[in-house]
Formats: sequence, structure tokens, C-alpha cells
Amino acid sequence: MRLKKAIYLIRLINYSKYRIAYLNLYFIFFICFPGCKENKIEEAAAIGKVLYTPQKNEVGVQVLKNQPFKEELLANGKLVALQKNVLKFEVGGALEKLYVKNGDYVRKGQILASLQKFTYQQQLDKSEMALKKGELEFRDMLVGRGYDLDLRGDIPDNIYEMAAIRSGYQEAEHQLKDARFELNSATLFAPFDGNVAGIQFKVHEQINSGTEFMTLINDSVFEVEFYLIESEINKIKVNEVVEVLAFSSNKKYEGRISSINPLVEKNGTVLVKAKLKNDGELIEGMNVKVRIQKEVPDQLVVPKSAVILRQNQEVLFKYQKGRTFWTYVNTTNENSTDYSIVPDPEKSSATLVEGDTIIISGNLNLAHDTEVVIKN
Repeated sequence: MRLKKAIYLIRLINYSKYRIAYLNLYFIFFICFPGCKENKIEEAAAIGKVLYTPQKNEVGVQVLKNQPFKEELLANGKLVALQKNVLKFEVGGALEKLYVKNGDYVRKGQILASLQKFTYQQQLDKSEMALKKGELEFRDMLVGRGYDLDLRGDIPDNIYEMAAIRSGYQEAEHQLKDARFELNSATLFAPFDGNVAGIQFKVHEQINSGTEFMTLINDSVFEVEFYLIESEINKIKVNEVVEVLAFSSNKKYEGRISSINPLVEKNGTVLVKAKLKNDGELIEGMNVKVRIQKEVPDQLVVPKSAVILRQNQEVLFKYQKGRTFWTYVNTTNENSTDYSIVPDPEKSSATLVEGDTIIISGNLNLAHDTEVVIKN
């Protein structure tokens, strides 16, 4: 028992020593560094503190100028080849030879395809024989009346015609012409230079007379067909320059108006055509965008971003000494990027003159007499 009490007393003394030493060290630290505790407290307060800074409305501005305005008439159109023919055989038969394929470029007079000609050749041979037989009969009838076929001027017209019909000579002549035409029609020739398209038949297939066999397209020059509303027609004229933009490549082409149809269609539009040259990248039926620019002099021109709607009325903001002032406007013309504007004549407070500084960006949430800052 005495031994346990002695051990407990020794431990208590040691614990007391360590505690006293710890307290002394803590006291010395705060005496030597009195600002540490305060700094820690301030830092903790700063972490939780949200600083408030007033929001600045930054805007972009532009000085208003009186200048020419490029009015644009925009339309979607389609390319149509100036020369385009659907080729057909005038006679029927089995396809014997096909000399071209889709996409080939051919010259005028070039052979494209041919049908089996045996039947038509036979018919031609028979017609030639029938003509010779008819000619003999014709001569005999004229000789019997005292005339010679080689001396046509001595034969009266009524006797010549009567003998030609009765001998079968006249009919044989017509049959021979038909036979030659049918034999020649068994071969298909190119009527002009162009590209071959739309072939759907193969060799040995049966083709009926008048069946569409292929399409030949001369794509060196295209016509673009597009529609404008009737109120825009008086702004254009034949031979005026148009800009054609291909949707597939965004490449621009220059064309000229070739015709304006003098007829307003049911939907209030008018068909217009313009010609343009092909650089090899345009193809039949391609969809394009057409733009016609007209210069209107002496206009107040602003970017489209400057005009906004407030209560279904067009408004823009002027910048004066760091504040905004709105004014009602009317847009008179537009193109893809700009408006030409005038002050709204129905609003007495609407004023706008050359030299005004107008806000062109950052204006969507602005109000009248708002403090703003110009963007750098």
C-alpha cells in the first residue's frame, strides 16, 4: 500500500511540473508577440466578409454619321442549266451499246448510245427495193402515154402525179424516208456540248420509243431562279448585278439579271432570273442565296445591335456625359448587318442628328438615364 501511494505522488509531481512549464511558455508567447492574436482574429473576420462593389454598366458606343446605305434584297434561289435536254430514242429496241456514263462530258454530235439495228436495216433494204420497183412501174406508165421520166419538164403535172400514185412510186418514196429515219434514230447523238446525267438503263435492256433515256446538261452557264415580293420589283432592272452565294461552299459569284417575269403569282411574288458563269463547282439544282445591293444616299446608319424593342417600339440609346438617353426611332432600310434610321415622327421627344454618340452594345438591360461606362 505504501509503495502505491509513493508512485502516485511521484506522478502527480511530474504532471504538475509539465503543466507549469506549459503555462509559462504560453504566457511568454503572448507577451513577446502581442499582435498575433489580433491578426488571427482579423483574418478570420475577413474570410467571412463579402465586400460590396457597385455594378458598372459597360457599353460600346459609336458616333452617328450621315452616309450612303447599302440596301439589300435577299432571296433563296435554285440553279438551272441554260441548256438542258432530256434525250429519248424515237424508236424502240434492245440497247446494243452505251458509249458514256453519268458525269461524262461530251461534244456536240458525239454518239451516246445505239439500239440493235437489224430490224431497221432490213426495213430500209425492203424500202429501197420497193422504190426501185415503183420507179419501173412509173416509167412504164409514162412511156405508155408518150412521156420520158428523165424529161420532167415535158410531163404535165396531173399526168405525172397520177402515174406516181398508181405505180406506187410515191408511196415507196415515203416508206424509204421513214426507214432511213428509223435506222438513224436507233443511234443517239449529243445535240450540244454538256455533261451526261440520269442514265438508268443497261446494255441489252429493252427500251420503248419515247422513253426518257438520259439528260444532257450544258453547265458552263447557269440561270438562278429566285422570287422577290412585288413591292421589291421596282427596285431592280434587267442586266443589274447580283451576288450569288453557294450554300455548300460559301463561295460568291457575280451574275446579271436576265429576265423579270411580268406576272405576280398567287403568293404575291415575282419570278426573276439571273445568269452566271460556272467555275466548275456549281451543279444543276444547287440551292443558293441571292443578294442584290442598292445604294441609298444620305442615311443615318447604325448596326442592328443598336436598335432594341421596348413595348413593341424601336428604341436606341444615346450616350451623354456617362448617362443613357433613349429615343424612339423608325428603321427605313436594312441589310444583313445595319439599319438606316430616322427619329420617330410621332414622338416629339425623339431627336437624332449626325454626331450623336449612340450605344451599340451592352444595351439590352439599360433604362433611360442610367449611369454607364464605355468599354475599353
